[in-house]
Amino acid sequence: MSDFRMWAEDPVTTISSIDLPEIAEMEAKISALIEEQYRAKATPQRLEVPLTVLGVPFSAVTLKQTIERVEEMIASRRPHYVVTANVDFLVQSRADVELHRILLEADLVLCDGQPLVWVSRWLGKPLPERVAGSDLVPELIRLAASRGHRVFFLGGTANVAEQAVANMQRQYPTLNVCGHYSPPFKSLLEMDHEFIAEKIRAAKPDLLFVSLGCPKAEKWMFMHYRALGVPVAIGVGGTIDFLARRLKRAPLWMQRNGMEWLYRVVQEPRRLFSRYARDARSFGGTILQQLWRLQWHHPRSTDCVPASIDLAEPTWKRIRPPEILSGASIERDHRIWSSALGKHCLLELSHVRFIDSAGMGLLIELQRQLLRLDCYLILVAPGQPVLDAIRLMSLEHLFLVAADTLEARELIQARLQQRMRIPALSAHATLPLIWKGEITAANVEHFWTAAQAQLDSFADYSEAIPIDLSGVGFIDSTGVGLLLRARNYVAAKGGSLHYLHPSPAVQNVLRISRLESVLLAANGSPKPKLVRESLETLNQFRGQWPLLRARKAT
Repeated sequence: MSDFRMWAEDPVTTISSIDLPEIAEMEAKISALIEEQYRAKATPQRLEVPLTVLGVPFSAVTLKQTIERVEEMIASRRPHYVVTANVDFLVQSRADVELHRILLEADLVLCDGQPLVWVSRWLGKPLPERVAGSDLVPELIRLAASRGHRVFFLGGTANVAEQAVANMQRQYPTLNVCGHYSPPFKSLLEMDHEFIAEKIRAAKPDLLFVSLGCPKAEKWMFMHYRALGVPVAIGVGGTIDFLARRLKRAPLWMQRNGMEWLYRVVQEPRRLFSRYARDARSFGGTILQQLWRLQWHHPRSTDCVPASIDLAEPTWKRIRPPEILSGASIERDHRIWSSALGKHCLLELSHVRFIDSAGMGLLIELQRQLLRLDCYLILVAPGQPVLDAIRLMSLEHLFLVAADTLEARELIQARLQQRMRIPALSAHATLPLIWKGEITAANVEHFWTAAQAQLDSFADYSEAIPIDLSGVGFIDSTGVGLLLRARNYVAAKGGSLHYLHPSPAVQNVLRISRLESVLLAANGSPKPKLVRESLETLNQFRGQWPLLRARKAT
């Protein structure tokens, strides 16, 4: 039995937890401390609402302001990651839940595309300028040379990386390149993560430039940035090729007029032509939907009751937004929205009849800031306009939704208990095993400790072990690695396991990782998707064949 908790079989829920007096007392003290922290928090600074394009929040910063932000991150010594996002990122993130989550949680999402600057003007919150990785990285290198910051390059081919480092050190003799490494070309889950991470930790860089391609670089950073001890990790795309002078930048007049993409296509037609054509088709259609539904259908009359705080308790408050949640109303009610931080926030949305892109940006930023403060945002009874906007932005996986205030409070309490409690498992786990919460790089080792104890509790592996994933809301690539690790762990003991009922977000991550058929197969290797669909179509045709013959005969 664990020192903290024991698990007992429950005839209703299969598994339940029994708190020992010491744990109950410890959790009561934790709750009291959290409540005291809430009361002690002063009103935060003004909430800055980002521009949201297709569900991705962009930081409204110039190149100079970005350099200043990065300097602040380095000075803090806390881990951060920065993404330079272009149209291709937005297109990929609509189909890739993990990439979308990475963009939502990034410390800075920079606009690396002139078309996005143009779109921002139509959305009513213009971005000041394009901040391309190929412009940012040379400026950061110049800064590092003058301030003595240590720099590490990860990615690119060995020859290209060496040439880039040599060029930069020739240009800036005082630049401290503490290391560079070009890993062998493998899929993300096949990389030697521990070896790479150890090299970076040993080098102790202040700036880590990751050039593994999108979305591989961003997923790698999300998996490791917390544990590397690097203040700033930045995905730089193909910038390392420019530093090595393998590729040339477009002339300034082409950059300023949004035509650099054409110059890139001329340089690499085989690699880029089909990608740009696909992106233009997908982005054009979806951005027109956002403009049509969230901007151009704006009500003529915007007069409505301002936002108000319906109810305020020591640890949470309920806010009632105006009926028209737009950029203008957010600006008018900025004091209310700034005061939403520091406590759990319940947004009563049943009466909201219109929400624009700025309103969606407000919801995203509240979610981001509250999670950083270990608080939760709950959308209470959102109406159809809000639900339609969430679906349009592909944000169903982001928000917690409750039917009323009571359910919202229960949801917060359940999340707090899940976060505070220490899982321990009995020696007699029951089937199917039920996993809940999220499995990400932030908690994967803790989760594996509990899962391993659970799997070790079986004395006989003759029967396949099913694991129910319906309660797992999200996994990243690290979580996928844990699913593979658990399967291999049981296989080494002569048994087998399979995963059941994944949520849509989890299934998406498995599909993008190309492991859906491997991990969700109950018995043996499943038929490929195309074969399954073909057999289903054939069976349907066989079922209809007698009817077709009968009709032909008549």
